[in-house]
Amino acid sequence: MVEAKGHQPIGLPAAGARKAGRLAGEERALHSRFLSFIYYQAIRDLRPVWKLEDMRTMETFYWDRQHRRRTYSPSEALLYAVVHDHRAYVQYLLAHYLEEALSVPSRSVCSDAAQVPHLAMAVRYGRKEILEILLRAVRKVPVLRSCLRGGGHFSLEDGRTPLHLACELLHLDMIALLLGSGASPYVQDRDGVTPVDLLLRKLRDAHGKAGPGLGAAADRRLCLHNLLLFSPRIRAETRDALEEEPAAWTEVLGRDTFGFLVGRTPASLLFITMQRVLELLPGEELQQSLQALSIPSSLKTLPFLHPVLATDHR
Repeated sequence: MVEAKGHQPIGLPAAGARKAGRLAGEERALHSRFLSFIYYQAIRDLRPVWKLEDMRTMETFYWDRQHRRRTYSPSEALLYAVVHDHRAYVQYLLAHYLEEALSVPSRSVCSDAAQVPHLAMAVRYGRKEILEILLRAVRKVPVLRSCLRGGGHFSLEDGRTPLHLACELLHLDMIALLLGSGASPYVQDRDGVTPVDLLLRKLRDAHGKAGPGLGAAADRRLCLHNLLLFSPRIRAETRDALEEEPAAWTEVLGRDTFGFLVGRTPASLLFITMQRVLELLPGEELQQSLQALSIPSSLKTLPFLHPVLATDHR
């Protein structure tokens, strides 16, 4: 068999050429996984930012599925940093690649086309400090503030927003952070469920359970009351669902809270006042604005641990 210099052997069977190509592809894939794991492990081990950036920007860092050499994008790097709580790397990426890291839309209207899961991942992994860093970055960009209010850009594939996820996991601090940064409690997921609806369902599921269930119900109630402080109106669909089973929901929520949600009775004067105050304060600097008000210190910190909705009588 004759070989041509710089080419495969002349006469090599087609099957052999395909096998050689397949083996080369498998070798590249193995090399890609190995390098990716090294980078992933370095972030997990909280290695210095300069070292991580040296690794990320290597020209041949890994091969994609089309066998093209590429580097990790700032958005991909940010997601790794969020998951592994590498705060210094999060701050670096947002300081140097804000628009790339958070995929800022080129238009003023956000859509589901380019979903950015960083906020949701911070909630899922309980990264409160990182969520604060991310939200500060979001507040710097008007179009991202709009995205946070409307969902879409920051939502998961099923339409759940970071606020939905915080309610699902009962992360009271994160619920307050998101609401204080302008996240809307009215956004629906793909099934038409709002964060308020989600917490109401969780309250009903927890109702009547003994032991740990009682504590879970109390956590859900506290999350719901904080959420309602940022919800001056109740959706007609939510109200209708409650009124379909008034006795059951009165047992779950208490008479006064149920009456407030369906529009039959007002909340406490304190609750109504705080709703109005929160509605008027600028969302970008909500916590600082609360501190400047001449109100009791217990009402100046988010979340509100004792938001008096109504005096319930079962």
